[in-house]
Amino acid sequence: MLQPSKMYITTAIDYTNATPHLGHAYQKVAADIQARFWRLKGVETFLLTGTDEHGLKVQKAAAAAGVSPKQFVDSLSSHFKTAWDVLKIKYSRFIRTTDPDHEARVLKFVERAKHDLYKGTYKGLYCTGCEAILTSKDIEDNKCKIHKRQLESVREETYFFKLSRYQDRLLKYYEENPDFILPKYRRNEVINRVEEGLKDISITRTSVTWGIPFPLEKGHYIYVWFDALLNYLTALGWPDGENFKKFWPTDYHHLGKDNLWFHAVIFPAMLMSADLPLPKHIFVNGWITVDGQKMSKSLGNVLDPRELCSQYGSDSVRYYLMREAPYGEDLDFRKSNLITRHNTELADELGNLVQRTFVLLEKKSDGVVPDVSDPEVFKLDIIQEIESHMEKLEFSEALAKIWEIIAAANKYVNDNKPWAISNVEDLSRILYNLVECIRIISVLLYPFMPSTSEKIFERLSIDPTRVRWGDAKKWGILSPGTKLKGGEMLFAKIKG
Repeated sequence: MLQPSKMYITTAIDYTNATPHLGHAYQKVAADIQARFWRLKGVETFLLTGTDEHGLKVQKAAAAAGVSPKQFVDSLSSHFKTAWDVLKIKYSRFIRTTDPDHEARVLKFVERAKHDLYKGTYKGLYCTGCEAILTSKDIEDNKCKIHKRQLESVREETYFFKLSRYQDRLLKYYEENPDFILPKYRRNEVINRVEEGLKDISITRTSVTWGIPFPLEKGHYIYVWFDALLNYLTALGWPDGENFKKFWPTDYHHLGKDNLWFHAVIFPAMLMSADLPLPKHIFVNGWITVDGQKMSKSLGNVLDPRELCSQYGSDSVRYYLMREAPYGEDLDFRKSNLITRHNTELADELGNLVQRTFVLLEKKSDGVVPDVSDPEVFKLDIIQEIESHMEKLEFSEALAKIWEIIAAANKYVNDNKPWAISNVEDLSRILYNLVECIRIISVLLYPFMPSTSEKIFERLSIDPTRVRWGDAKKWGILSPGTKLKGGEMLFAKIKG
């Protein structure tokens, strides 16, 4: 893959009608890993996340809580921001759809697209959970297939967007850009639905007042989805902001499969209407279940990522989410599996390798990188494979390859038994090979486990801000005589 000149990565913005759960976190961790990887490659990268704060669900939830909608979303949005900080999500901007600059630019977009707007009547079966009128394909036993709730019949005056006008252009774009929707098996379901025909969509409400006032007629408010989708533009300062000029179009939208239709059909049509370039890739992640069951309040199994990080550490949670299942597929979360991976792969394999290497260096080399005349060059072919996996968002596969290096390093220690070697030259070579291998491992793990890698860098007297992905492809970067620092085990065992 040719190195891009920039990288603009976005996540879905989360709806502020409840606190963050592990499903939200899963997507944010993946997007952060992708962003950290490209930054390590020296590519200027903008990572956007945030909260979606308008609409009927918020209006109802705020009323039930006895507070104003703005007070309600201020509280909920802070929970999401805190959760991503705990998980070490290094975002470039956390946007809120109540941000004044977002609201102002949404109004500009409506003006830009008004040639595709017309007044009519909005009617049909409405799902509050989806904030949308559903088609027959989305309904089962008069309930939304996703939210399993009874639907309500609605009818009101509205403004429509001419989505139907863009059916052929969308199909042409899918054909010319076969990797627009990833994983590719998601592509056909979108194409099939678009080929069946597109209906114009309502973009205003008169019954929902918690939203951005519609600029073309008083008493109408912009539909929450139309407003929310524009965050990817407004966050960059569209239409004339420097970040917009630098980063648009989006390179990767990370989103859940329940958001696919809006991002693969409605948003591209909106961009076509405004004569703007379309996103390059949409990557659809799977859903998280817990012990085989869907997360729900009634079952009491909704997992708060902040609590998990408090129990197991942010890096362990990040590692587990990316190692347990291929990104894009559904993931069944089990605490027992997290604990097993933490104790065996992180504590026993990675943590023990680092600890015993540093103990040996302290005892055998006075705690400094030994001087060697003929360092044994590590086989670096596998790093190219890891890089390829990272570029394709195959994170579990990349981690599996990194663990092959860790396993090989542990075997190297056991086979060579440096504690029993008296020949200074042989011992120095073995110790240098081990500590240099640990340096490479810490670079490869940096996108996944930033706190852990930074601890290793500190012990190696390496400035984390100067680390680049290319450092993992070079053997012999550590200078002989570099003073190494001691420290505790990277991971304490967890009692299951």
